[in-house]
Amino acid sequence: MAIPQCLICRLAVISHSVDDKYNMDPQVSPNPTFVTHLECSKTKEHYEAGQIHGLSKAGAPLLVRYDLAALSQSLQKKHLEARSPDLWRYREMLPVGNPENIVSLGETMTPLLPSSRLGGKNVFIKDEGRLPTGSFKARGLCMAVSMAKELGISRLAIPTNGNAGAAMAAYARRAGMEAFVFCPDDTPETNMREIALQGAKVWGVNGLITDCGKIVRNGTEPVGWFDVSTLKEPYRIEGKKTMGLELAEQFNWQLPDVIFYPTGGGTGLIGMVKAFDELEQIGWIDGHRPRMVAVQASGCAPIVKAFESGADHAEFWKDAHTVAAGIRVPAAIGDFLILQGIRETGGFATAVDDGAIDEARRKAAELEGILLCPEGAATYAAYLKELKSGRVTTQESAVLFNCATGLKYPMPAVNDTLDHHKPVDYSLLV
Repeated sequence: MAIPQCLICRLAVISHSVDDKYNMDPQVSPNPTFVTHLECSKTKEHYEAGQIHGLSKAGAPLLVRYDLAALSQSLQKKHLEARSPDLWRYREMLPVGNPENIVSLGETMTPLLPSSRLGGKNVFIKDEGRLPTGSFKARGLCMAVSMAKELGISRLAIPTNGNAGAAMAAYARRAGMEAFVFCPDDTPETNMREIALQGAKVWGVNGLITDCGKIVRNGTEPVGWFDVSTLKEPYRIEGKKTMGLELAEQFNWQLPDVIFYPTGGGTGLIGMVKAFDELEQIGWIDGHRPRMVAVQASGCAPIVKAFESGADHAEFWKDAHTVAAGIRVPAAIGDFLILQGIRETGGFATAVDDGAIDEARRKAAELEGILLCPEGAATYAAYLKELKSGRVTTQESAVLFNCATGLKYPMPAVNDTLDHHKPVDYSLLV
């Protein structure tokens, strides 16, 4: 198995401004975009690039398409070596045309941590909690906000279980835009306060993220905001696909065997599949694909149910509940793309209960010193489950996505104390 580059040389952080990176790189033209058009993910109908779009006429997500032949002539692997280790190192494969429109908070490459104590010698945790606002939502929202700036949009709205709203708020305010955020009223308080402190207008809603989404959708005309809900605009997926680009580079352009991904709206899973397809088309990787595993909670598992029944779309999941709020998404507009990505890569969907998630979080912290968020812990719980089932083996290289820093979530209380006025019985401390 290839040694991930991040374990060798990708952990250095080089600080350059966005303008400096473009001006100093002779390989980059003033307008480096290779975007040709947008494409309906259902009908394949083309839509003009450079225009404001939501869903397609068929009500399906739009996918950004590139002139990959021209891109492959302009960009080579060696060009990446001189660039800062951040998301924008892949700028030719991203949709922002004018570098001045990039809205950045320092989207560093995230480490790939070998974690052999977690059950297999080839297990790695992709720790997305190192990104701005502490989650992988920074990838999608920095791209969506940058493109909103490029397209002249100044008012954004989003439904969120927490981390996407925090990321949108941060990037929107960085860009000087108005931000409106709607969260289920049981969203972690840390997330709500984070969103508010970053200057967004935020409301708790007595419902699920789908109910929040309805409020955003119905407010588009009277308030005049642009809806940046998952997959309802074309560019969050382009930010999320950088997870796949990074993984390919970190594994020396030889992809791992299996990827466990916490799946709510599924943008990242869809994005990684798209990234791998584009990398193959420009000749940077071969046809080998990781088996994509969609991980859900037993209390909200519409993709698992659809996968197991052979359906192309998932039914709305009633009474959705789980400690992993980020994957409590009872209906995903990109359900058919998630299922397609799973099946085309020979992967599967699996669900774990809240008890297993809590135990996996505790175990990862104790064994490897890695503080997972609940959604990240779900991927570890799923990995252990599928080792027992035989659907994965310890010989396979497996990547588990920790999608946010565990510091945002409640942790067990510490009740042990010492009185420094009294003698300490050290035998009781070990």
